Amino acid sequence: MLIVTQDTISNRPILDTRSLPRKFLGRVLPLPRGAGPGLWLRLMAELQFLRYLGALMPFIAIALTSRDLALPVSQAPAAMVLVIAVIELKVLRLSKAARARAVDPDEADRRLDALAFRARACLRRIAARHDLTEGELRLVIEQSELARLPALTLVSVQTDRPEPRLLALDDQDRQVLRDGLFDADLTEADLLAVNHREDRYLRDIAQELRAVSAHARLAARLERRVAPA
Repeated sequence: MLIVTQDTISNRPILDTRSLPRKFLGRVLPLPRGAGPGLWLRLMAELQFLRYLGALMPFIAIALTSRDLALPVSQAPAAMVLVIAVIELKVLRLSKAARARAVDPDEADRRLDALAFRARACLRRIAARHDLTEGELRLVIEQSELARLPALTLVSVQTDRPEPRLLALDDQDRQVLRDGLFDADLTEADLLAVNHREDRYLRDIAQELRAVSAHARLAARLERRVAPA
């Protein structure tokens, strides 16, 4: 899970938005700060150009290692297109039947209910920490549609007050999300199976800020007082 906010990515201008929810995958790619090689490799897999290049590597290798085959290979664009299509449509994406088999409807509903419950709990804590009282706070969870690869999940907190924007999240805010969203009972892969089934890869869960309890706000104020010590 990559939490997208000002302190976690290098290309901050991509956070600018005029409408909500702000979508990233397929449009722009966040460049994470301090990420390990696994996350970088997974993000690179989102670049269509690199996927195409990887699919064509056997043709390139043949052309570079065999003079006799170099010309026939270079004159076989149909075969190259076919290889790309198979990888993109059959290997990296699921058929409609396979998506339906990913998870049964009742289990899918249970997972979405659990996600909504957890997301709103996180939003209430973050809203109380930032002393936000007007409008809505939205947790946007976006996943890559590519199958047979580790799940790639982008999480951001967005608001329309005073204008559409991504909320700046500090270390404690991000820890709230890390602790509260996914665990062994609801993993990123579990959510991805539901998203495959519904062919819907962005979840936008809102919390009305006026509904954040006084108890939660008091707890946040006490937490802020204790934190410096």
